[in-house]
Amino acid sequence: MTGFAKKQCIINEKKITIEIKTLNSKVLDANVKLPTSLRERELFIRSQLNRLERGKVDCILSEENSNDRSLQLNNELAKSRYQELKSLSASLGESFDNTALLCVVLRQDDVWVSHEDDTLDEAACQQLAQAVEEAVDDVDSTRLHEGMILKADFEKHLDKIADCLAQIPAYEAERITTAKERIRSYLNDAAIKDVDENRFEQELIYYLEKLDITEEKVRLAKHIDYFRDVMEHEEGSGKKLNFIAQEMGREINTTGSKANHVEIQRLVVAMKDELEKIKEQLGNIL
Repeated sequence: MTGFAKKQCIINEKKITIEIKTLNSKVLDANVKLPTSLRERELFIRSQLNRLERGKVDCILSEENSNDRSLQLNNELAKSRYQELKSLSASLGESFDNTALLCVVLRQDDVWVSHEDDTLDEAACQQLAQAVEEAVDDVDSTRLHEGMILKADFEKHLDKIADCLAQIPAYEAERITTAKERIRSYLNDAAIKDVDENRFEQELIYYLEKLDITEEKVRLAKHIDYFRDVMEHEEGSGKKLNFIAQEMGREINTTGSKANHVEIQRLVVAMKDELEKIKEQLGNIL
């Protein structure tokens, strides 16, 4: 959800610069900073930013004169600011050059006023609206580009999880032999010689059923396919992808708890690692 856009336009002989920056956030948190002459357009600008849906959004509009329009000093405000700074300096026990204090005051934009009418007419409002809309479009474009990069990264991690999943069956048959040998070893250690083979096979089957991971493998494969499908065909799917990733994690964890085989455990650890890399980036998806 990170993005940036910058647009400029000339309105009422002023150059208006629009900058929008977005960062990751679970909700839309818009911070709008406007010059005094555009304050009346704040609600409209916020309505335009709502198109971004989520993210921490900083929208800054600044203006500068494109010609030599005359500005006049607001003497009363300038004197008030000067006295405030002078009193603050005295209260802090600091001594500042009076000229330096005056320069600080004169650099403040609001002590300079224009007697020209800054009210936006309908044409100017439409021009500003178009510029803001184009800036929001540009932000969306940068976020879309980031999304394509993230999609390719997700595909890479999903491929690795699917590859690990495909390797598990090669070790499952070995688990049966290992389990059978282990149980017989327990019986030998206990000096039990007369063993009912039928009962032994029944107990072995019961034991192996507890370790069966067929359902987990099938569900995990379906979750992987579903994750890919949602990425490809659904917009605003960040929350859904997060839920699917959680389900994938459950199946991987259950497979690990039933694995009872060192190589399967190794594959489970690898799948967990790839899934964590996916989860780290899911917060960036709308």
